[in-house]
Amino acid sequence: MKQNDLASLLNNLPETPNVMSKENFANTAVLVPLICIDGEMHLLFQKRSKSIRQGSEICFPGGLFDPQSDKDYEDTAVRETIEELGIDKNYIKMLGRLDTLVSVLGVTVEPFLSVIQADALSSLKPNPLEVEKVFTLPVSVFCEDNLETYSVRLMAQSSYINKKGKKVILLPSEDLGLPEIYHNDWGGMHHRVLVYKTEQGILWGITAEIIHDMVSKIKI
Repeated sequence: MKQNDLASLLNNLPETPNVMSKENFANTAVLVPLICIDGEMHLLFQKRSKSIRQGSEICFPGGLFDPQSDKDYEDTAVRETIEELGIDKNYIKMLGRLDTLVSVLGVTVEPFLSVIQADALSSLKPNPLEVEKVFTLPVSVFCEDNLETYSVRLMAQSSYINKKGKKVILLPSEDLGLPEIYHNDWGGMHHRVLVYKTEQGILWGITAEIIHDMVSKIKI
C-alpha cells in the first residue's frame, strides 16, 4: 500500500461505525410504537397471521428494506407499518431510533421509536394476510421481574447432510489446509434468548431484545 492509498483509506472511513458487510445481511426495520392510554404509555403489537412465516408470533410492525421503495430504514419501518396495520401516516410521529440489532441468523434490525395517536386505534385496518390481531400492553409490564432468560446452542458447520442424504460442503476446510478443528462442527456457543410472558402471549427473541433495550434506556 502506497502513501496515497492511506489517504484514500482515511477519507473513506465512516463518520459513525456501521455494521461491517451489512449488504450481506437480510436488512430490516421495525416501528416501536408507543401510545398513551388513560395516562399510561403502552406499546402497540401485532400477532402475525398463522399462514405466514413465523405465524402466530407477536412482533412489532416492520419488514425488509426495499431499495426500490425506501430511501432509508425509517422509510422501511413506516411503509411496512402502513401496509400491515392500515394506519394513516399522519397518526405516526417519529421520535428517534434504538440500537441496531444483529441477529445470529444473519438479520439486522433497525428499530425506530414512535408515538401513535390514541384515536388511531379505532381506525386501524390490519391486513388479514399478515396480521391476525393488534393489541397494546403497558410498558410497565416489561420490568425485570417479568423477564426470563434462556439460551440456544449454536454450532458452525463446514458441511451438512441434506434431505436427500447427500453431503453438502460449504467450506472445504481440509482442502484449504485449515486446522483440524474446523473439519467438523465447531463453536457450540450459547446465545441468549429473552422471554416476556404476558396476558396476550409470549414475546421473545428479537422483539423481546428490542423491548429490553428500550426499557434499559429508560433506567439510565
